[in-house]
Amino acid sequence: MSGVRVLVGTKKGAFVLSADGARSSWDVSGPHFAGREVYHVKGSPADPDRIYAAPGGWGGPSMQRSDDGGLTWHEIGSEFTYDGPTGTHLWYDGSPHPWEFARVWHLEPSPSDPETVWAGVEDAALFRTTDGGNSWHEIASFRNQPSAEKWSPGAGGMCLHTILIDPGNEERIYTAVSAAGVFLTEDAGESWHPVNKGLVSPWELPDTDGNIGHCVHNLAMHPDRPDVLFMQKHWDVNRSDNGGDSWYEVSGNLPSDFGFVVDVHPHEPETIYVIPIKSDSEHYPPEGKLRVYRSRTGGNEWEALSNGLPQENCYVDVLRDAMAVDRLDPGGIYFGTTGGEVYCSPDGGDHWEAIVHHLPAVRSIEVQTLT
Repeated sequence: MSGVRVLVGTKKGAFVLSADGARSSWDVSGPHFAGREVYHVKGSPADPDRIYAAPGGWGGPSMQRSDDGGLTWHEIGSEFTYDGPTGTHLWYDGSPHPWEFARVWHLEPSPSDPETVWAGVEDAALFRTTDGGNSWHEIASFRNQPSAEKWSPGAGGMCLHTILIDPGNEERIYTAVSAAGVFLTEDAGESWHPVNKGLVSPWELPDTDGNIGHCVHNLAMHPDRPDVLFMQKHWDVNRSDNGGDSWYEVSGNLPSDFGFVVDVHPHEPETIYVIPIKSDSEHYPPEGKLRVYRSRTGGNEWEALSNGLPQENCYVDVLRDAMAVDRLDPGGIYFGTTGGEVYCSPDGGDHWEAIVHHLPAVRSIEVQTLT
C-alpha cells in the first residue's frame, strides 16, 4: 500500500510523520535527538528504510543513521577527513580567518546507492561518504576553487546549503553557497565552476557581470528535466533553461520576491512553488497572511494558495529546506514553519491542512514516498 514518510528537522530534535496514500491521518514519531538542533534529515532514494541525520550539540555535529524507517537510530562515523586549505575564506572585513566546520546544513543521498551521501557544511565545504556514513572525506577541490578567496558569508553564515544531483548522471552535481553562488561539477567533484551568469544582486554585488557573490537561498529541479533549474535568491526568483549557464528572473507578480524555499511539482515540471517573505529584515509573510504561491507556467505568472492557511496575524518564517513534495498521484506538497506547524496539501496546493502543531521551529522538511 502506498504512503508517505515526512522527515522533519527542528530546532529541538527530529520527527517522523507517517500516513497512507490518502494523507488524511498521521502518526507522529519523535522527538528523536531531543533538544538538539537538526538542520536536515533525509532518506535514501535507493532504500526506503535508510535515513540520515546530523543533529548538532555542544560537541559539534553527530552523524546518525536509521535502517528501519526512523524507528531507531545509531551514531555513525563523526570523524571527517579534511583535505582542503585552512584559511582561504575572507569575511566582511577582508581579513583571512581559519576555516571552521560549525554544522551540517544539508545531506544528499545518492539516487542509486544507499551507502553514498554528500554533506554540505558551514563554513562552506563538501564531504562525501561511500560506506553508509562510517567515514567522511572532504571533496578538497570544492574549497580549492580559485574563486573561494572571494566568498563571504550571508546573514546565516557561509553555508553550503543545497546539493542537487542529476538522477540521470550522478557525476553532475549542483551546490549553492551563501553568499557566493551556485557551483557545478560534471565529474563527481574532481573540478568545479561557478554558474551564476545573468543573476543580478545589486545589494551584494554591484557589478552586474559578477559571477561570485550572489546570495542564493535555494535551488530546485524536476528529475525528468535536470537542465531546467529554479532558484530562490536573496531577492528574486530565477530560472535557467541550460543547466545554469545563464539565468533570468521569473518573479513576475509575486507580492515579494524575497524568500527561502522553491520546489517543483512532482508530475508537472512547469509548476513551481515559493513562499514569499516580506523582506530580509522582516522575516514573516506579507500582510501577516501565510500564502504559498504557485506558477503553472514556470514563473512570472503566480497565484496565491491560501485555502486552509492562516490569513491574519501570522508572523512565522519558512526556512530554506522547509518545503518538499511527494511522488504520489495527485502530488502532495509540504512545508514547515518556525511556529512549529507542518502543512500538507494532497492536491498540489489547492487545499492545505496542518498535519502537526506545536513542534519546535522547523528547520527542514523531506518526504519519502513509499510504494
